[in-house]
Amino acid sequence: MTESRPPLPPFTRDTAIQKVRLAEDGWNSRDPARVALAYTVDSKWRNRAEFPVGREQIVEFLTRKWRRELEYRLIKELWTFADNRIAVRFAYEWHDDSGNWYRSYGNENWEFDAAGLMQVRCASINDLAITAAERKFHWPPGRRPDDHPGLSELGL
Repeated sequence: MTESRPPLPPFTRDTAIQKVRLAEDGWNSRDPARVALAYTVDSKWRNRAEFPVGREQIVEFLTRKWRRELEYRLIKELWTFADNRIAVRFAYEWHDDSGNWYRSYGNENWEFDAAGLMQVRCASINDLAITAAERKFHWPPGRRPDDHPGLSELGL
């Protein structure tokens, strides 16, 4: 049985935006097993200085990430797309176990197989220490509400 993860490439502007929002929703679930299903079984990542390969390592990576990055909330925005590739920019807010808040900014380059599964994910990320008062992402844990501003609207 072949897995399929619509929308499928080649992407249009609308399907690329849909794919970005689906990825954001998945990551905001903070469910490593669910998130890993969006990637090929042999997906290759670059995330900061880590290079997970395959779903098992992706689950391990995300499990560690969300143990450390508490109250994680993410917004992704389409940057550009072509054929089976999408580039996004993103920001997420989180705090550590000492209550120190951060906003992490980054860019990702994605490549998809014909079934719409991500086979390559390259991420570059920087962290900025912020105060609790500087936070901009205040929705309840889970999916960002449709009426919540995106990165451009927030000036990020």
